[in-house]
Amino acid sequence: MSSGTEPATRRSRRDGRANASRAGRNLPAAIGVGLVLIAVVLTGLFFFPVAFVGIAAVFGALGCWEVARALEGANTDVPLVPLVTGAVALPFAAHYGGPEALGFAVAGSILLICLWRLIEGAHGVVKSISASVGILLWVPFLLSFAVLLYSLDKGPLMVATLLLLVVANDTFGYLVGAFFGKHAMAPKISPKKSWEGFAGSAGGAVMVAILASIFLLDIPWWAGVPLAIATVAAATAGDLSESMVKRELGIKDMSNLLPGHGGVMDRLDSIVFASPAAYVIAVALTPALGAM
Repeated sequence: MSSGTEPATRRSRRDGRANASRAGRNLPAAIGVGLVLIAVVLTGLFFFPVAFVGIAAVFGALGCWEVARALEGANTDVPLVPLVTGAVALPFAAHYGGPEALGFAVAGSILLICLWRLIEGAHGVVKSISASVGILLWVPFLLSFAVLLYSLDKGPLMVATLLLLVVANDTFGYLVGAFFGKHAMAPKISPKKSWEGFAGSAGGAVMVAILASIFLLDIPWWAGVPLAIATVAAATAGDLSESMVKRELGIKDMSNLLPGHGGVMDRLDSIVFASPAAYVIAVALTPALGAM
């Protein structure tokens, strides 16, 4: 009996290790979680606008919690209550009041963080406030630009295009980099990211953006080119920025909240930088294209 089961067990373990080594993560779990996240975001995006803003607020708050938790290992105290309060307030301010309200919400959140931390005590206050404000600006503030993008004409389609471009950036960059990558972009930060992969990201995103411009947004095809280039550049910068932070802190993932993916920030790293880039490009193109 044992002689018949042991080879099967060993095969199962060997296959599991092979799958994990090839994908770097639990591939079935990663696919399942990814599909659920896409379904939740698209449902809010096209059917329940307030729910979409709420999703952005939840993701922003979770991202803040992950970074604050990671910084605890570096002996940096981050006051979570005012930080999470700001993370929730910023997307709703952007949705209901636009850029001006977002600016006031950022100022109010920073004031709340400073007062809260000063009341807690003076020890390490400068380091704590600096880290807290940095997290606020990195995660919920940048993510709120996706909400501002959503408020534009054809907003849901614009946000959907942004997400498609981020996916194209990751997918084409991975495929081209895996087969042709030889020259590392930042070997000390992210050894696997290559210039060849970056070129693949740019080429794939441009193709996706042109198709989205024609079939989703109903705007001239050329408008997709600057949108794609800006998104890829920003998404790559966001990915490298988070990799730099994780390397500095000596961690692989921000958390294990999302099976097969790591933490929320491991999925948001590209989006938070790409969102303001896409918003700026959309606003800049509006006079040339008319109402988008």
